[in-house]
Amino acid sequence: MASSQIIILAIVVTSLATFVSRFMGALTSEKVSVKSKAFQWFNCVAYSTLAALLGRMIIFPAGVLADSLLIIRIVVLFICIIIFLNSKKNLVIPTILSAVLLSFFNSI
Repeated sequence: MASSQIIILAIVVTSLATFVSRFMGALTSEKVSVKSKAFQWFNCVAYSTLAALLGRMIIFPAGVLADSLLIIRIVVLFICIIIFLNSKKNLVIPTILSAVLLSFFNSI
């Protein structure tokens, strides 16, 4: 099997897994109250998974991000968190700013 076929197969399989879980969530969402313990537990699991992935990206990056220094990634993270909190929790501004800051600090 060629490398491009493996990549396409991986994209299809992961897409199906994602869409099946979302479909099942949509089917069962009417039966789960937002204030229930089960919903809160899934919410906590989702946020903790996201935090773990972001932590891994910052501490043990792969690809192009690995070319930047750890201190640069941490400084950009803290700057973007401050901007996020000061911009009424707007996600667009810190996301764009993080790319600009990483590019700027890596070019110095």
